[in-house]
Amino acid sequence: MSSHLQTALRLTADGLPVLPLRKGKVPFGNCPACAQNACGGRPNMKTPGPCTCPVPCHGWAAATTDPHVINAPTWARAWREAAAVAYHPGGAGLTVVDLDSAEAIGWARATLPGTRTVATTRGEHWLYRGAMQSANAVRPGVDIKSTMAYARWLGPGVGTMAGLPDVVRALAVKEPAPTRPTPVTVPAMGGGGECPHRTPTYLDRGIAMAEQRITEAREAVHATVYRTFLAVLSTHGRCGCLTEAHTARLFTAAQAKGETARHCTDAWTNALTTLGL
Repeated sequence: MSSHLQTALRLTADGLPVLPLRKGKVPFGNCPACAQNACGGRPNMKTPGPCTCPVPCHGWAAATTDPHVINAPTWARAWREAAAVAYHPGGAGLTVVDLDSAEAIGWARATLPGTRTVATTRGEHWLYRGAMQSANAVRPGVDIKSTMAYARWLGPGVGTMAGLPDVVRALAVKEPAPTRPTPVTVPAMGGGGECPHRTPTYLDRGIAMAEQRITEAREAVHATVYRTFLAVLSTHGRCGCLTEAHTARLFTAAQAKGETARHCTDAWTNALTTLGL
């Protein structure tokens, strides 16, 4: 029994769907007609390529936890020739943030919650509990591998695995092209309110602190944006001192964290409603 097959059987016992990889990190097909992907199989699709396979047998779709399938004669040659073992993270309820450079690792350490890490040839895999949509090149040197994707098994890693945070989920969301924020003018209270700000510096400092709070949010960004808008309006919203320039600064900070202009407007409007402004 090859060492890769032994590893595969051990991983399936832990609930990881596995498959063999040949040189170049390319999957095998698991039926004779698809050996070496001779049929032109599509490794990232749910269904096989232009062949008559009875079940999906290409790439991540071939990953299995069934030891009878893994030991089947159709995969015997694949395990003998395998260069590595891969697994389907999404099938095990996991997400892998694949960091392919020192710069990407530095970004992750400054931005993402700590979790289990696995060293790779050029970087690290950060593993989180929870599945999501896979996406490539979400940032320079950063891929997301979860559903409909596979990742090489490079060892159990170190550290405690954390739950999948919103900041990682947001990386796979394709937002529309950035647009200029649509600021909302804050009306003064009926009859006009007395301004409690002795100098413009007080208001500017409050806006700067709000921008910082949004920028430093690591997860639950939408909730953070709403709470920040609510705090700004509760302090500065009743005297009419907020200008379009102030709201534009807040919207810009929120959009830099992945919020859309519509989300910003909705959060601002909801905060106004909550405060009765």
